[in-house]
Amino acid sequence: MSQASFKPYDLKLIEPSFGSNLTDLIIELEHLRKKTLGGSTHPQVFFQLKHLFHTLESIGSARIEGNNTTIAEYIETKLDSGDTEKNKSHSIIEIQNIEKAMEFIESTIQDYPINKSFVSELHKIIVKDLPSPPNGEGDLTPGSYRNKNIKISNSLHLPPDSFLVDTYMDDLFSFINSEDSFKYDLLKSAIAHHRFVWIHPFGNGNGRTVRLFTYAMLIKNGFNVNVGRIINPTAVFCSNRNGYYDNLSKADSGSDNDVLEWCEYVLKGLKEEIEKIDKLTDYEYLKKEILIPSINFSLERQIITEIESKILKETIEKQVVQNLDLEKFFKGKAKSEISRQIKKLIDKKMLIPERDSARKYVLRFDNNYLLRGIIKMLDEKGFLPIRD
Repeated sequence: MSQASFKPYDLKLIEPSFGSNLTDLIIELEHLRKKTLGGSTHPQVFFQLKHLFHTLESIGSARIEGNNTTIAEYIETKLDSGDTEKNKSHSIIEIQNIEKAMEFIESTIQDYPINKSFVSELHKIIVKDLPSPPNGEGDLTPGSYRNKNIKISNSLHLPPDSFLVDTYMDDLFSFINSEDSFKYDLLKSAIAHHRFVWIHPFGNGNGRTVRLFTYAMLIKNGFNVNVGRIINPTAVFCSNRNGYYDNLSKADSGSDNDVLEWCEYVLKGLKEEIEKIDKLTDYEYLKKEILIPSINFSLERQIITEIESKILKETIEKQVVQNLDLEKFFKGKAKSEISRQIKKLIDKKMLIPERDSARKYVLRFDNNYLLRGIIKMLDEKGFLPIRD
């Protein structure tokens, strides 16, 4: 391999030609951004799906950096109530940190600009409680730009000297916060992702931070996850790790064509992911392809009982159930038996009240009894960004 070298180029907004595939992608993504999501999935069920995809996103981002934790292994730690912070491995903490950073983004992004303070906070969260290199994925200076020169493994690009990082990052923040037409938002998000990696502002954790940075930009630009959409941008990169790095490396040249090719790679993957995951807001699809099969999966393995299966399937059919809906399963028995069974399912975290103190119930699947089946069905239908 040739020796890595630093080749500066100016950060700028590049216009794709009108007839290009990239322009088509931008137009199609603009349609998705403006599309009103009239999804039929109950908000409580949707929230559980969103949280699950946060988990998958976090595992995927860590896996790009060499974390070998499988989906199954990480899910087991979430289901194991006896697993304390003290005995969790650094690989598990790394994934948890990414989940916490995603929560931070969703809770703050609409009120705060994407600037140095915001990105520094993201970096602090993702490296928290992790040992520093070469033994771990932490950083000696959490939240602070690197104070020494570094090299990127297996890359011909040499990041700028440390004394230039502040200037380059200020230019990046000016670029993403500049008042351009909204039609450039997605293009800027893709260009900014590459530029962040090109600068490599932190001593470690740049990959995890830049993918969160991109997630923040997408939400800021109107792909709002609080109105019924799940965004999973890391899936664009982690489904083919080598392809991600190859496309990043090609854009290091700084040529207009190579940067636009990078943008096309990012936006094509993003469009495919959004269209795919938006299907989960269609409750008929979710019910038929994911929820009912997951109940059958759990019943076949005797993880749940026959009566539990009937109650859960009725809940899935109606989305919200009450005692009256379940009487047909308890003919000849006292009505108190229905309440007893419902309480049992609530205790097992398979049902949840629709509202506080309400006697109407919604499916809950983040538990030992159903979650493995949900993940299996999502995998079979191609929703998982990574495979174990």
